[in-house]
Amino acid sequence: MSAIRVFEAAARHQSFTRAAEELGMTQAAVSYQIKMLEDRVGARLFVRMPRQVSLTPRGQQLAPAVTEAFNALRAAFAGVEEAVQTVISLTTLSTFASNWLIPRLGRFQQLFPNIAVQVSVAQQIVDLNQSEFDLGIRSGNGDWPGLEAHLLFPNQFTAVCSPDLIRDVALREPADILKFPIISPSDPWWNDWFAAAGVQGVDLSRRLDNSLGVQQFEGMAAMAGQGFALINPHFFAVDLAAGRLVQPFDVMGFSSRGYWLVYPKARKRSPKIEAFRDWVLSEVESDAERETSADRVRTGA
Repeated sequence: MSAIRVFEAAARHQSFTRAAEELGMTQAAVSYQIKMLEDRVGARLFVRMPRQVSLTPRGQQLAPAVTEAFNALRAAFAGVEEAVQTVISLTTLSTFASNWLIPRLGRFQQLFPNIAVQVSVAQQIVDLNQSEFDLGIRSGNGDWPGLEAHLLFPNQFTAVCSPDLIRDVALREPADILKFPIISPSDPWWNDWFAAAGVQGVDLSRRLDNSLGVQQFEGMAAMAGQGFALINPHFFAVDLAAGRLVQPFDVMGFSSRGYWLVYPKARKRSPKIEAFRDWVLSEVESDAERETSADRVRTGA
C-alpha cells in the first residue's frame, strides 16, 4: 500500500521530487518504493529522465484507477473527519442535563451553529478513554486518571418546598421542617443538613422512604407540594427565582464532591472540545457573577 501511495503521488505530479515533498519522504525513498512496485507488477511504470519522469503505457493504464481509488479514500476520510469535528457527544447526569444544560444549549448553538450536541444521560460512569463520547459531566473529587477535569460548582444542598405547603404555617426554626413530609428521608444528606442547621438527634429511619432517586424528581415533587426536598440551588435557580420553590432557612449543607466537566487528556486540543469547554465555563462564571450580585442586593452591600 505504501508503494501504491507513492505511485499515485508521483503519477499525479509527474515528479519524484514533488511526490517526496508531499509525502514527507526523500527522493531516494520514493524511487525505491516505485522500483519495488515495478518489480511486483513486472513492468516499468515510469520513464526516468534527468529532471523529470513520465508514465509508461503501463503506468498510464494503472494511474487513473489508482487515483480514483485514492480520491475515494480521501473523500471517505474527509467525511468521517467532518462528522467527528461537527458533533459533540456528551455523557451526563440526569439532573444536570435537565435543569442546567438543556435550557442553555440554545446559546451554544447560536455561537457554534455548525456543531451538533448529542446528550446521553447515564448514572453509570462511562470510560471516556475507551468510548466514543467526547466529554462527560461527573460528580466526584476531580481525580480521574487520563482525564482533564474542570470544577463547575460544588455539590451543596438546601431544604426547599412549595410555597403552598407552608402558606399558613409559621416556620421559626429548622427543626420545624420535621413536622412535614420529607422527600427521600433515607438520603444521608438530610442528617448533614440538620447538623449544619444545629438540629441534633434527628432520626428519619421510621419515615416512609419515598425515595425518588435523582434531584430532578425530588425537586418536582417538592414543587407539587409533596414535602421538603434537598436540592442543589444551582440546578433550581429558575424555580427559586420564580417562587415555585422556597428556601425557608438560609442553611446550606456541603459535600466533598463537586460537579466536573471531564474529557480525555489526549483530545484536549480538539477544536470542538475546546469550544464546548470554554462555553460551559463561561456559563458557570456568569452564574457566579449573578449570584454575587443577588447577594449584594439582599445584604444591601
